Amino acid sequence: MNAAFVARMEDVLAVYERPYHPLFPVVCFDERPCVLHGQPTQPLPPVPAQPAMDDQPAKAGRPRRESSTYVRQGTACLLVAFEPGLGQRLVEVSARRTGADYCRFLQQLSAAYPQAEKIVLVQDNLNTHTDAVFYQHLPAAEARALAARFELHYTPKNASWLNLVELERSAIARQCLHQRIPTLDELTAHVAACVAERNAARATVHWQFTLEKARVKFDRHYQKIRATNLPD
Repeated sequence: MNAAFVARMEDVLAVYERPYHPLFPVVCFDERPCVLHGQPTQPLPPVPAQPAMDDQPAKAGRPRRESSTYVRQGTACLLVAFEPGLGQRLVEVSARRTGADYCRFLQQLSAAYPQAEKIVLVQDNLNTHTDAVFYQHLPAAEARALAARFELHYTPKNASWLNLVELERSAIARQCLHQRIPTLDELTAHVAACVAERNAARATVHWQFTLEKARVKFDRHYQKIRATNLPD
């Protein structure tokens, strides 16, 4: 933990402590790679239990059974934007995770907040997560207009736990990615149903790691950073 880490950590924590404002929504963004898995053989359907009848003994039921092996059928990526203030999320299933995909998704995110003066975006340090990508895929005027829609804040390197969207990604994974999904279309349908349910419930995260708590917890690191820069 060095000064650069502390500076970015404090910046992100200060963003989380801002009071909610609809003109300046705080949105956390990240990507999640997924592997598409197919079934080499059709699963055996469940069999319900049968009660005893006359001279026939009762028969136990049997759960659905599937092969322990699978066939890898490519990869996909979830692009996830999560607004904890309203418990809303925007998720796209993409075949790739390139700069073009990032640019397209942020265009969608910008359109989802037409009333916002600035979308306060928290994200990690992936080399495609920068407004420079806009100029690689859009005319200059469009790229400048899109960049102006966002106020960018970056988590420290190797500190993805500071991004609230990590918790949302985990929730989506537990809810709909625990099964074998063979195609991009099926993955899209599963994720869309999950996102619609969570948006309707306004499921959110109650973040409790404050700037004050960080300074207490990491006090020895703060002291070490200052000590190494004191004059001899």
